[in-house]
Amino acid sequence: MAIDEALLEMAMVPTIRFYGWRSPALSFGYFGRFSNVAIYAAERDLVRRWTGGGIVFHGDDLTYSIVISANDPAFDESSVAIYEKIHRALCEALNKIGTHAVVATGVDADDVPFSTHAVATGSGYNCFSNPVRADVMISGRKIAGAAQRRTRRGLLQQGSIQDITINTDLAKLFAQALTANCSDFDINEELLERARELAQLKYGTESWLRKR
Repeated sequence: MAIDEALLEMAMVPTIRFYGWRSPALSFGYFGRFSNVAIYAAERDLVRRWTGGGIVFHGDDLTYSIVISANDPAFDESSVAIYEKIHRALCEALNKIGTHAVVATGVDADDVPFSTHAVATGSGYNCFSNPVRADVMISGRKIAGAAQRRTRRGLLQQGSIQDITINTDLAKLFAQALTANCSDFDINEELLERARELAQLKYGTESWLRKR
């Protein structure tokens, strides 16, 4: 979480970062209530995200963050449009490895309306039990969702891909689907130092975890 926020502060070009989890964990949105997740504290590491949305269980999922700096033309697009474009790129990557993924429309196969709010502010719901428009679906099941935070510096989208076998090429294909001009980067010491500071002062504190 701290590295993602540090990237938002420092990244000058659109950046995607992939990461996994060393142990079972749970992240919940900025507006979420700690009381809704406290029961999981004995079995999972808990962290409050800076982005919105509900509860996400982490373990074997592939988690990513995308940062779009405020000086990039894409930043001027609506948050929902960005959300959908990112998930269309993910679908393209998934389909290249033989998984038939689609972007959710306004209703599911049984004509049950989805929420149209990609950046949810609810607190206690399981994100993967509540698909919203433009989430990624396979056979009517949500396998990828995300939440966003927009500041004067840029936009941060944090997403999780889960309940599928993660192909080793998926991250690379996803990045390539987002842009043809894609190159690897190393997180430098300046960014890491800022992330350590954010972890110490914010994400690693009880006051942040129990903010609400």
